[in-house]
Parts: sequence; structure tokens; C-alpha cells
Amino acid sequence: MMGKALSSDFLKIRGKGLWFLVFLGPAGLVAMQALNFGLRYDYLTERYSGRLWETLLENILMFVPIALYLGITLVASLLANVEHHTNAWKQLLALPIARSAVFGAKFALCFLLLAVSCSVLAVGTIALGLSLRFGTDIPYGDILRLSFMPFLAALPALALFLWLCMTMKNQALPITLGVVLAIGSVFSYSLSEWVPVNWPLFGYHGTHPWAFAGAGAALGAVILLAGLLHFGRKDVN
Repeated sequence: MMGKALSSDFLKIRGKGLWFLVFLGPAGLVAMQALNFGLRYDYLTERYSGRLWETLLENILMFVPIALYLGITLVASLLANVEHHTNAWKQLLALPIARSAVFGAKFALCFLLLAVSCSVLAVGTIALGLSLRFGTDIPYGDILRLSFMPFLAALPALALFLWLCMTMKNQALPITLGVVLAIGSVFSYSLSEWVPVNWPLFGYHGTHPWAFAGAGAALGAVILLAGLLHFGRKDVN
């Protein structure tokens, strides 16, 4: 049942700009670092000689949390608006399909779209490092951790914003909260590492990155369950 709902959602997002957004985020992060290293190539390669790949990853990491939170907010909002703009919720929920399957399919689609975005970031990072002649000793493990661990740590935000976007026709509140969270993540480094807004950063840079990724996945599952229960009982217009 959920598989059919997911297939239907894949068809509905055609021409909605979601795939463009999926590629825009990681492409923007890579382009910023291409410009950064391109303009100061001699200085940076001399100063960080021997650790160029590590420096590149650290520079990208600075912008990963804000990109993640903005991406999560926009993907969740655009996906929910496919139904809101056409007033199709009543027709959809009148079909012989469980509400939990509808909600679960939306979450699965958001997860898959953002996972593709993370994959593009990994490929783009490798391509950028090679084009800048950083050497062929590519730290694949670190690149994969940078691309995916912050995403796992940000799953509570994905579950929360999808829940809000699906149950609110007016998207002003969830989008505002998402933008505030994204901007706040830039200035939250002084807070405790166990404040959830910091988990994407410490999912790569922390002492125990797997703990933050695991905590994000666990809290995301709890919020997802709460969203499923609420969506199952709420009248959606």
C-alpha cells in the first residue's frame, strides 16, 4: 500500500521544482568552495599542504547545517503543497489507503530526495578535489561521513517540518521556523553539543559522530510516530 502511494507521489512531483532543488543545494556548496579555492589557490595550497582534502571538507562542513535545514524545509513544503494547492487531500484520503501509508510515503519521498542530494554532494566534493589537483589519495570515508551523517542527525527536523507542512495549508509558520532554524544553526556552536540544532555539525565533527547520527535517527522516529498518530486523526482540508 505504501509502495503505491510512494509511486504516485513520484509522479506528482514532476515539474514541481523538487528535483532542481535537490541538485541546487549540493551544487551551491561545491561551487562556493570552487570559488574560494580558485581565488586563493596558491595561498591555500601552500598553507594547508599535506591536508588539502581535510581542509576542503572542513570548509564545506561550515555550510552543511544551514543547507540541510533550508533543504528540509523547502522539500517538505513543496511536497505538501502538491496536495494543498489542488485541494486534493479529501480525495486522496477518501481512497482505500491508510493515512499512515500516505504520511509514510511522503516521509520516504522526502528522505529519498535528500539522500540523492547528499550523494550529489559526495560526488561533487570528489570531483572538485580532483579538479583542484589535491591528489588521488581521496578520503572516501570522510567524504561519505560529511555527506550523510549530518543528514541522519537532522532527521528530527525532517519529521517535524513534514508533519507541520502536511497539516497546515498555510505554510508561513513551518517555513519561518525552518529559516530561523537554518540561520540559528550558524550561531549555535557555543551551545551544548546535545542541543538538536547542533547535531548535523557534530554528526561529522564531534567526538562521537555516530552517537549524534543515532540520536537524530531515534528522535526523528519518535517525531515521525507522533506525526503519524496526529495525521491519522486530524481533518485535513
